[in-house]
Amino acid sequence: MKIAKLRKFNAYRRLERPYTRVSKYRKKNFIKANPAITIARFVMGEQRTDYQYTLNLLSKEDLQIRANAFESARQTSNKVMEEVLGKAGYFIQIRKYPHHILRENPLASGAGADRMSTGMAGAFGNPIGHAAQVRRGEALFTVKVNKKDLELAKKALHRAAYKLPKSCFIEVVENKK
Repeated sequence: MKIAKLRKFNAYRRLERPYTRVSKYRKKNFIKANPAITIARFVMGEQRTDYQYTLNLLSKEDLQIRANAFESARQTSNKVMEEVLGKAGYFIQIRKYPHHILRENPLASGAGADRMSTGMAGAFGNPIGHAAQVRRGEALFTVKVNKKDLELAKKALHRAAYKLPKSCFIEVVENKK
């Protein structure tokens, strides 16, 4: 029985009814166990600087994106920017928050599985992680840079897009002063 491995995300990619009801009052909690969100930081770089360009990574489809994918995309894009510009020459922000809680009904197979598994009798599933529900054209990441670093920012967003489940496109906006 493989429990430690993540289930393939094509099982969760389609948008479904949001499963998000977490309350500070236990009685009103629909979701009893709330797994930790794996995204370490939503904002990176220097925020207070006025940059010349804003680049947005936009979704081409309606889908759900797991928090693990956001964290992986964040790390790669931040590394590309930080290696060249240091910590102060750019600004990156994750624009979507993973509110939706994913569930899994672990079905065991193999010897002795009938004694551990309930099958489809109690098939609601246990919380295993978080996902963000994204609509077509919504911004996933925003990067702000000056004109000389525009190509580097595009490269960073391309790297981030490789880590996300479906294809994305980059929108470049010149900031007016």
